[in-house]
Amino acid sequence: MPYVDSDGASIYYERHGAGPAIVLVHGSGGHHAIWWQQVAALRDEFTVVTLDLRGFGKTDLSTPQTEFDGQAFYGDVVAVLDQEDLTDAMVVGQSIGSVAALRAGLTRPDRVGAVVLGHSLGGISHPELKELAAADRAEAVKLPVIDRLLTKPFQQDRADLTFLFQQMGTFNIATMQDLRNLDANGPTLEEIQESGVKVAFLAGEKDAVLSVKTVTRAHELLAGSHLEIVPGAPHSMYWETPERYNAALAHLRRTLTTKEAA
Repeated sequence: MPYVDSDGASIYYERHGAGPAIVLVHGSGGHHAIWWQQVAALRDEFTVVTLDLRGFGKTDLSTPQTEFDGQAFYGDVVAVLDQEDLTDAMVVGQSIGSVAALRAGLTRPDRVGAVVLGHSLGGISHPELKELAAADRAEAVKLPVIDRLLTKPFQQDRADLTFLFQQMGTFNIATMQDLRNLDANGPTLEEIQESGVKVAFLAGEKDAVLSVKTVTRAHELLAGSHLEIVPGAPHSMYWETPERYNAALAHLRRTLTTKEAA
């Protein structure tokens, strides 16, 4: 499988299938392999690209790092977009991966037609949203980490997949504690609108990290954005409820377009 150079890192990525492109960007506990349930379901209709951000999975660093700038991850996504010569791609972020997804879209609208912010506001700079997200985090940290990500019934019924989910993070160098500037110097609502890139918010009804109320408010503030709320889904929807998550991605890929017809 291929690698591409990106500012001192050799970024690992995979490309599967054929058709309109969907680029999947993992969160703080993930890497390219977390998307196994998405690749298998979507590759017959779409080109599905997965990657490992610097500090994660099989990506190699030219020099060791102990801290990672969340606002710099987008360069890894752009490097893959360029290497594969993708255009009109829909870049999907999961949690903190949404910061990289949104910044990549704003930086390279020639390659990105739409960005899906999964369980995240993508680092959008807005005082009201910052306050709402902070309140959500204050409640989330009261829970054990696993309870923030997967529902209790799933943990009880699928102990095997819950264990595998937890093991995924052991393949990474970077941890959540090593990430910096996830909410700093983010794009404004005006910058997003001016870019012409379509933005969709994808939220789970039972997300314990970012509430539906907060995501809905972000959608209201960002004119022209789309909102998909998946019933019964937790923060790590892609893992616990893959059928619903995959259906939402397929729907968004079929309906979001790069630019309005001239």
